[in-house]
Formats: sequence, C-alpha cells, structure tokens
Amino acid sequence: MPLDATTRSGGTATVSHGTAELAVVAVPVRLGLAGRCTRALLSPWARFTLLVSLLVGAAATVLLFEPQRLLADGWPPQLGGAAAALVFALAYGLCTVAFVPRPLLNLAAGALFGTQLGLGAAVAGTVLGAGISFGLGRVLGQDALRPLLRGRLLTAADGQLSRHGFRSMLAVRLFPGVPFAAANYCAAVSRMGWLPFLLATALGSVPNTAAYVVAGARASTPTSPAFLIAMACIAVPALAGAVVAWRKRHQLRGR
Repeated sequence: MPLDATTRSGGTATVSHGTAELAVVAVPVRLGLAGRCTRALLSPWARFTLLVSLLVGAAATVLLFEPQRLLADGWPPQLGGAAAALVFALAYGLCTVAFVPRPLLNLAAGALFGTQLGLGAAVAGTVLGAGISFGLGRVLGQDALRPLLRGRLLTAADGQLSRHGFRSMLAVRLFPGVPFAAANYCAAVSRMGWLPFLLATALGSVPNTAAYVVAGARASTPTSPAFLIAMACIAVPALAGAVVAWRKRHQLRGR
C-alpha cells in the first residue's frame, strides 16, 4: 500500500512496493543587487551594445588620427626591415577592425615595403584583423543576433556558412565587392569554426591583396608592365563582380 510523507521543505517522499521516490520542489533563488547587475551586464544585448560601442569608438579614433597619412609621410625612420613590417601588420589588423579600407592599407604596404615584404605584411594584417573581428562578433554579438536569423535568405546564408565554412568563406574572400567587415561579422554570427575561417581568409585574400600591393610598389612607374597588370587584376574582377551583382539584383526583382 503506497505511503506518502511530506517533508518540512515542501518535498514529497513516496514509498510504493518497496521503492522510494523523492520529489524535490525547486525553491527559486533570489539574487541580490550585485547578482542582478552582473546578469544584466552579461546578457546578450548588453554584450552586443558593448560591441557596437567598441566599433564606433574605433572608427572615431581612425577619423581623428588619420592613419592614411602614412602614405604621404612615410613610415617612422627608426623602424626598418622585418621589424617595421611586423609593426605595420599589427597596425593593419587594428585599422581593419576600425573600418579603414583594405585597398588603402594594401597600397601603403606596397609603397612602404615593396612587393614581397609588403604582401607578407598585408596578408598577416588581414588575417589578424579578421580574427579580431571574428572573436569580437562571436563573444559579444552571436547570442544576441542568432535569434534574429528568421528570414529565408538569412537562414540560407547562415546554413551555408555553418555547414560549408571553408569553401564559403574562400568564395567570399575571392569575390570582389564583399565588404571585409561584413563578411567577418556574418561568419562570427554563424557556427563556422575558427580554423576554416582564418585559413580561408589567408588563402582567399592573397590575389586581391597582391594586386594592390604591386600597384603600390610600382606607383612611381605607372607605365611599367607590372603596374598595368596589377591595375588590370584590380579592375577586371571588380567589373565582373559589379555585373554579377547587377544580374542578381534584377533576378530578385523579377521574382
């Protein structure tokens, strides 16, 4: 015969056919002021607000200090060789996080360091900047933005990046006209892994970056074959990207 006994804490112990079952009623825990503040600060939208604030502050800093003056003033004379390229790569990465256009930075890399060292510094800075943006977006923005991925196009893009991260990001890096920062944060909101993202960024950014670096290195001789080939490598993909975007836009309008 079943036997019920109510405990002092509100739990109920039920004994039936020699088997004991204990049902414990959960008692809500009240957080103090410090606990509530901590939970609010760590909430998804609070972290997203912090991300937006950081990016706005970084962009404002760039507008005030104008790093593009390096093209006119040159690199500090006390730095040279690999050390200068390493410092430039670090500055390059931070500037891309602050929305400084990469073509300008690539031209500066070629003008300051030549083709080979400039290309290495530019690619390293590209990967560094992409990694910083990806990390910020993943930690501060993913939890807030993922619930908003409800539209058909957004859901499809998220699924493509999440399931086929490397090849999708490689195509994005190779395709001209896709904003660098937008690609970084879209990848961060998706479930793409770190390694596919960084590897695809490193490989996919080489062709376009090399064209700008060569153009910057040979800017003093605009009639040289190297400069003309570099400009063709910049113009032709950009024109092809514009044509593809125009056709896709008209196809969407037709639907």
